[in-house]
Amino acid sequence: MKTTSEQKPIAAQVKDSVSDKFKCLGGKLFHYTLKHCDQDYPRDFLGNRFVYLVISPRARGLAIGVDVNPILKRSLRCLSSEFDRDKPARATQFDVRRMAAELHATFALVNSGRLRQVPRYVNLPDDLLQVRHVALSGDGEPTLLNYFAGALETLLRLRVLAGFPFFKIVVVTNSAALDQPKVRHALQSLACQDEIWSELDRGTQGYLDKLNGATTPLKKIMDNILLVGRQRPVVIQSLFPAINGAPPAAREIKHYAQRLKKLKKAGAEISLVQIYSATRSMAWTGFSHLPLKSLSNIAKVVRQVAGLRAEVF
Repeated sequence: MKTTSEQKPIAAQVKDSVSDKFKCLGGKLFHYTLKHCDQDYPRDFLGNRFVYLVISPRARGLAIGVDVNPILKRSLRCLSSEFDRDKPARATQFDVRRMAAELHATFALVNSGRLRQVPRYVNLPDDLLQVRHVALSGDGEPTLLNYFAGALETLLRLRVLAGFPFFKIVVVTNSAALDQPKVRHALQSLACQDEIWSELDRGTQGYLDKLNGATTPLKKIMDNILLVGRQRPVVIQSLFPAINGAPPAAREIKHYAQRLKKLKKAGAEISLVQIYSATRSMAWTGFSHLPLKSLSNIAKVVRQVAGLRAEVF
């Protein structure tokens, strides 16, 4: 008999009304359709330069994001990126003090209930307007910049201030720089509630080169995830786009699942594998959203081959 997660992945059927899209049962947020949600609720900077809000299926509600790398510096070319590289950057460098001020103001907006006055949030259920985490992310890879450690340290200081709500920190990374001493030292400051979301969505070097024009070998990405995963649990984030309308080949998905199995066998503690696809317009033509059925099949292979918990978003 199939488990509930196998029968109904997190991305559910689109409903017409907000009340149908977002439901609560037993105090837990019912999962909702990623495609519809991200079309209606893209990243909302609220006039900020670095701090934004987003209704995130993977956060299961409202997430606050910190764009540590707004200048689009990446270690991978990332053809499947959902960010428009032709648009000018919002900033020429990261400003930690300004980020802290923007984060204060954003938390005040949410906690006071004034976010309800913003039209796009008026009809959302209360559960979706509770901050689930603060993510260190970026239009480019956040761990590549010298500002990363300072940004993380600032978040850690802010959440222990009197009158400031406790929040979980999530570091979102493509895994390429996790072996750098400054990055490793910074990540050691994370609490047990915090999470590292490490990218791994290719099973072979050839497929990685095809999608990302990779400058970072797949072996290094694997080694870096293992390095962190032996020290603390990691969440694997895996984005699978359709390429010219076609899903990834079955052979590639099997290789991908075997990579996860290899990490697990080598001692990496993987708490969750997130399977998702492109939801915003992608930076390169030929890449598009992968149907829910294909994503569910990938998650099934991961469970069968690697024996890991996998969810579809």
